[in-house]
Amino acid sequence: MELTVGMTGTAATAVTRDNTAAAVGSGDLEVFATPMMAALMEQAAAAAIRPALAAGKTSVGTSLQLSHNSATPVGMKVEAVATVTKVEGSRVEFSVTARDDAGEIGSGTHTRVVVDSARFLEKTVAKAGA
Repeated sequence: MELTVGMTGTAATAVTRDNTAAAVGSGDLEVFATPMMAALMEQAAAAAIRPALAAGKTSVGTSLQLSHNSATPVGMKVEAVATVTKVEGSRVEFSVTARDDAGEIGSGTHTRVVVDSARFLEKTVAKAGA
């Protein structure tokens, strides 16, 4: 399989007290936290391209621009969808959206880079000895 424009991935979660703004420290209210929406969008993007990656390869997020336009209460489900909009070498760009049962709650763009897993970890661990 090859990385291509149009590939899509999804990720979903239920809103619980553990993923609210109050719980993760991004606000005071018990509503779905923006950082948790960002993570869900990244999960959807990673899922979109995972089937096309060769053994030993993975993708890492490098950029995420988003807007969070509607609050979601505890008890509702949130789903994120990521669609590949551009592939340029190892760089992959996505359009991302998130919605709850009442409609869209956020949208944005995301970039991931395909890397060799072992080499990436090796370089990262080496930083600790720097």
